[in-house]
Formats: sequence, C-alpha cells, structure tokens
Amino acid sequence: MTEHESPAGATDDVEAVTREVLTASRLLVAVSARSLAAVEERVTLPQFRMLVVLATRGSTKLVTLAEQLQVAPSTAMRMVDRLIAAGLAARRHNPHNRRETVLHLTDEGSRTVEHVTARRRSEIARIVEMLTPAQRLALIEALAAFNHAGAEPPAPASDVAGPPPLGWAADLPAAHDA
Repeated sequence: MTEHESPAGATDDVEAVTREVLTASRLLVAVSARSLAAVEERVTLPQFRMLVVLATRGSTKLVTLAEQLQVAPSTAMRMVDRLIAAGLAARRHNPHNRRETVLHLTDEGSRTVEHVTARRRSEIARIVEMLTPAQRLALIEALAAFNHAGAEPPAPASDVAGPPPLGWAADLPAAHDA
C-alpha cells in the first residue's frame, strides 16, 4: 500500500482535504467575526483574544499574557489599557507578590466573553442542524481526528461554565500566575 492510499484502496487526496479545511476555516472565521459584531465598537478581535485568555487563565501577569498572545509586552500593555478604559479588565496587586500586578476580567468583561461565545455557539449549531444525522456523525469523527492530530483539546459542552478555549489558549493551565 502506498503512502497515499487508504486500507480500502481509495486514494487519499491531502490537497482536497486541505482545501475543504481551509474553506471551513473561512466559514468559522466569518462566524467568529459575526459573533463579535455586537461588541465590535468596544472590542477588536485581538482584544477579544486577550479577554478569552484572561477568562481561561484567570488573573495573569502582563508578561505571561503577552507570551500567550505572542505579542510584545508593550503591545499587550496598550491592549490592556484599552480594555481597562472600556471597563472589561482591571489590574490589582498580586496577592502572592505585592510588587507585581496581575490583570483580570471585570464582571462586564466576563459577560462579554460569555455573550460572544454564546452567539458563536448558536450560529455553529444552526449550521450543524442543516446536516443529516449521518453527516453530523461523520463530521464529529473527522473533526475529532483533526483536533487530535493538531493536539487541540475539546471545547467544553454548552452546559459547562466558562468560555470554550480558542486554539491559542486551549492548552493553558488553569492555575493563576504568581
């Protein structure tokens, strides 16, 4: 059996799968953008990423937050300043080291993450409802394998508290930085 054949003998077309995944990613980016529409005057996509990291990690030092977002600390600081001005994040002294400050979501910031995430989940559910049960099962199996291959842990069920992780924040430990 060659490298590009499945056990059943069918040719495995990596290019076709890649093309479909790229198309699906475009759809998911559009869904994400629409889910932010209600808050886009207050929050940009990069700022929302920061809110999700804070929601996932809890209180976090600026340097750690910048590392998780893969931005310079000065960029992270400007983003934090804007989120603080919007009432979505706040600073406080680290209870374990008073020389440090940590960043955290305000109640409004938490509500914003929950609202946007709920909108995204709802729109994805509407799309999935258009599939037949057999297509849904095939999609579950294919996406589970894709996510596993990419080392992405599953998002929590809709009845689990907290926002679902987004790729770049999914593998973060839940511990608070000291």
